[in-house]
Amino acid sequence: MSTFDYVNIPADVIRLQSTPTDNPVRPFTKISTSLPSPPPSPDAPTTSSTIFNPTKSLSTFLLSTSLPASIPTSTSPRKSSTALLSTRDPLSIPITTVNFRRFVARVGPVFWLQDRVEEVLMWKRGWKVTAVWIAVYAFLCYFPRLVLLLPHAILAAIMLSTYPTPSPSESTSSKNPPAPIAPPPSEGSVDWQANLQAIQNLMGGLCDAYDLVSPLTPHITHRSTHTSLILTLTLLSFLILLPALPLIPLRPLLFLLGTFPFLWTHPFTQDRIIPLLKSIPATRSTGTIKGTNPNTALTGLMYTNSKYASLKMKLRRWIDDDRLEDRHWGAEMREVELWENERWAPGPSSSVQIAGTWSKSHLRPADRAPWTRGRDGWSGLGAEVRCVFSLSLAALARWVFGYCFSSLVTLHCFALAGRTCSNLTFSLAPGWTFVETEGWRPDAVGSWVSAPSVSGNGWVYTNDVWADPHRAPVEAWKAVGMTRRRRWVRRVYFNPALVESA
Repeated sequence: MSTFDYVNIPADVIRLQSTPTDNPVRPFTKISTSLPSPPPSPDAPTTSSTIFNPTKSLSTFLLSTSLPASIPTSTSPRKSSTALLSTRDPLSIPITTVNFRRFVARVGPVFWLQDRVEEVLMWKRGWKVTAVWIAVYAFLCYFPRLVLLLPHAILAAIMLSTYPTPSPSESTSSKNPPAPIAPPPSEGSVDWQANLQAIQNLMGGLCDAYDLVSPLTPHITHRSTHTSLILTLTLLSFLILLPALPLIPLRPLLFLLGTFPFLWTHPFTQDRIIPLLKSIPATRSTGTIKGTNPNTALTGLMYTNSKYASLKMKLRRWIDDDRLEDRHWGAEMREVELWENERWAPGPSSSVQIAGTWSKSHLRPADRAPWTRGRDGWSGLGAEVRCVFSLSLAALARWVFGYCFSSLVTLHCFALAGRTCSNLTFSLAPGWTFVETEGWRPDAVGSWVSAPSVSGNGWVYTNDVWADPHRAPVEAWKAVGMTRRRRWVRRVYFNPALVESA
């Protein structure tokens, strides 16, 4: 027999035992689920870098700080059945130190070539130099067979650029011995430090490129719901392009693909077009675009963004519906709501802007919890308190009125010592459970706010007291503090088999 935890039973009364024919009030089923997984924010804090003064044995210092204190016992952590370059030598600190010193001393020509390519590609040597290289590329596109002569042209250019030019004081008849090849720069020299600086910046650039591409990999490795759609579109485009390949002009296509990086890195594009594209989110909060009517610009922008967000959510829901099973289609379905809350923490001031980061750890003790279940933002959990919301009345109303209060879902969450919780425990009415084929989805339309103030990724930006919603953060708020919220939804369905098993 179920007990009522919220009713105080007097000591002098006798409880009546229910008969088997009665329908007792069943306790709610507790279901554990993970928190929504938002994509990594570009405002995430980064570790501060320190400037090191190079001294003697700099390579030894770098290796001692980068390698772990205890090397694994295995000398060959890379397992391979065949002999490869990556497994030629066993893992050893002396070998690593020697190879690192040799690499730093001999990698200079690689970075010299990298600098020359960057100067041409980024228009840093003037438009005439870059235009010449574009003309050479266009000539190769028009006569593609000339690519076979590129090795000869490169070898001839190297020998002509290093051709010795005798001074007028020297006799043309005398033959001087050729100058010896300069040895690699010694450790600690200026050239050696220049190579080390280039290695440092190259490692940072590769890490930035990896962080930029890594959020896209789940969509092509069957770790996202969009993988099936991407695979379908890829196969369809392959079948469509296959008979059209003889009709595609390769020369103009290769020319456009090759000149696109030059157009993207042009100073006009970097100074005018890209800042204009980046300023579009700011117009969502101010409603002004230079040279246009503020009211007309804001109305058109809000209409475009709302339409795009609506189409994006419809496409995501279509993908989720396609993954539903037969038991889901024949059952009653509802939505469970959850709100994500964050606060802005200003960083050190600069002449350009006030740097800072968004994080749940920046929430104040008097603020709402990082994850709340109520639209008011306060029906959630404290920092060090476990709150259990009893929903027996809601369960009783289910038998009386015949529907489930899915918005009154119980939330159990633990957050100790300033750490946000990573799992949720929902108490659903008997027979209700989460849809297994989908997870939490952000609300990009913002139907829960009165005004259309939701950004493209679902955030609603507010001031320091969680008021005055905007589509984008206001610059004036960064100095005094600002907050933001986002709504997450997930569907639940009614399974009669769970009621019978209970």
